[in-house]
Amino acid sequence: MALYEHVFIARQDVSQQQVEALTEQFSTIIKENGGQIGKTEYWGLRNLAFKVKKNRKGHYQLINIDAPHAAVAEMERQMGISDDILRFITVRVEEHETEPSAVMQNRGDRGDRGDRGDRRGGDRFGDRGDRGDRGGRFGDRPRRDRDENTDGGDE
Repeated sequence: MALYEHVFIARQDVSQQQVEALTEQFSTIIKENGGQIGKTEYWGLRNLAFKVKKNRKGHYQLINIDAPHAAVAEMERQMGISDDILRFITVRVEEHETEPSAVMQNRGDRGDRGDRGDRRGGDRFGDRGDRGDRGGRFGDRPRRDRDENTDGGDE
């Protein structure tokens, strides 16, 4: 039997429990047609790059499948009929990964950003400081006196 990685995106309106129920439903189809399900990973509700069927977000689910092509084709046919599934993709692989997928490993890991220093901000010009080549606060423009004629006419 062939090994597949299958990812589907469910509508944002459905709950996480309904996504798990959909996963069970599609897993049953695979098992009935002589296949096996490896690991399943729920990747969460994520933003889509563009609207898909009027949805801006979707529940992502990964399923590792070890099944004949006919079983996968039947599962994909059922997904195409389902109104709750926005998109799906099935990729044939040489072997399944045993550790968590890259999406799950990177979840919440912001350690690569390093120390961002003191981020207090709040002043008008941020933390850039004085450039040194400018005179006052507003550059080298001379200040206008308030009693000058400001209407631009001749008097």
